[in-house]
Amino acid sequence: MLISKKLNDAINAQIGHEFQASMEYVQMAVYFDEEGLKKLAAMFYKQAEEEREHAMKFIEYIVDTGGKVAIPALPAPKAEYSSAEEVFKTALDWEMIVTDNIIKIRHIAEDEKDYAAQQFLDWYHNEQIEEVSTMENLLKLARKVGEKNIIMLEAYLSHKD
Repeated sequence: MLISKKLNDAINAQIGHEFQASMEYVQMAVYFDEEGLKKLAAMFYKQAEEEREHAMKFIEYIVDTGGKVAIPALPAPKAEYSSAEEVFKTALDWEMIVTDNIIKIRHIAEDEKDYAAQQFLDWYHNEQIEEVSTMENLLKLARKVGEKNIIMLEAYLSHKD
């Protein structure tokens, strides 16, 4: 086995966080879908798929290193949102939690001198910079336009494509 039990356990926990993030983003997408904001909904559906892909990369890593995959039970995602700003704030908070978890896993890999794991985790570090930046920017924009003008954010996303 190329992976320690401690690192294996930490990655299994992160697999749960990634799948949880995916479910949270689906629920956020539904909020925007129900509001008729199709670009925002599409962005969050895409984000949900990316989080699922992140979980799968972790699963593949554990399998490839001879570890044991054990996906933890997941709580239901938040079902109700009162505003777009709340959605973006929740998404940013979630990305900060994921970032902190990745850093903790990286510290385990460093302590164990597991250079392959460190290299594998580099991709996640870079990905989290992008994820946090995106949610911070969307939260700023949502605050600027306000709930009454959230359609402006939808239009902004339409022009970004």
